[in-house]
Amino acid sequence: MNQLQRLREEEESESYHDDTDETNNNNNRHKVSPGAGEHPLQYNYTFWFSRRTPSRPSSSQSYEQNIRQIGTVASVEQFWRFYSHLIRPGDLSGHSDFHLFKEGIKPMWEDECNRGGGKWIIRLRKGLASRFWENMILAMVGEQFMVGEEICGAVVSVRFQEDILSIWNRTSNDQTTTSRIRDTLRRVLNLPSNTIMEYKTHNDSLRYYYYYYSTTTTTVLL
Repeated sequence: MNQLQRLREEEESESYHDDTDETNNNNNRHKVSPGAGEHPLQYNYTFWFSRRTPSRPSSSQSYEQNIRQIGTVASVEQFWRFYSHLIRPGDLSGHSDFHLFKEGIKPMWEDECNRGGGKWIIRLRKGLASRFWENMILAMVGEQFMVGEEICGAVVSVRFQEDILSIWNRTSNDQTTTSRIRDTLRRVLNLPSNTIMEYKTHNDSLRYYYYYYSTTTTTVLL
């Protein structure tokens, strides 16, 4: 974390080459590695972006088609070069999400690494998302959670009346791990003691989603 912050200023002054065609083409994507002299991250991380119309329910297939992979980083320097060129969550409009997940893990409940896991959820009033998102992902890529391979990724969801942060882990029934993630999140975000944090398993999310989608579809058909 400190190393990430120390190197930020020098990296912000460098230009970043964004090869959009290569970034968006899964078939042609090359393996991202740290450059010479760079400080490697413990895991490679991939940024994703999604946006949808809130009044229009989507299937998991259409969600997967809608989510867009925008870049992968393997070092501290690559992270800051990429991140410094991204729009901040607080400047997004509509129903939009940024995702930062370990390379090879899709930000979907159905992904093999996510299937048995869950997520901690924090709901924020408008105006806080950019700072909290940055602090959370710095803690994640800087390995501050100290839970081994348990962390899968993080999401910031921009909505009309509130914004939502979540951090995903692999094993929802490991109470020791989920408690450590919660406590670390409280610390790195400097949350007040009365902040409400909700843990939700991906199985629960899937059950709610399929119930909502089936009833919405039935209503339309009727």
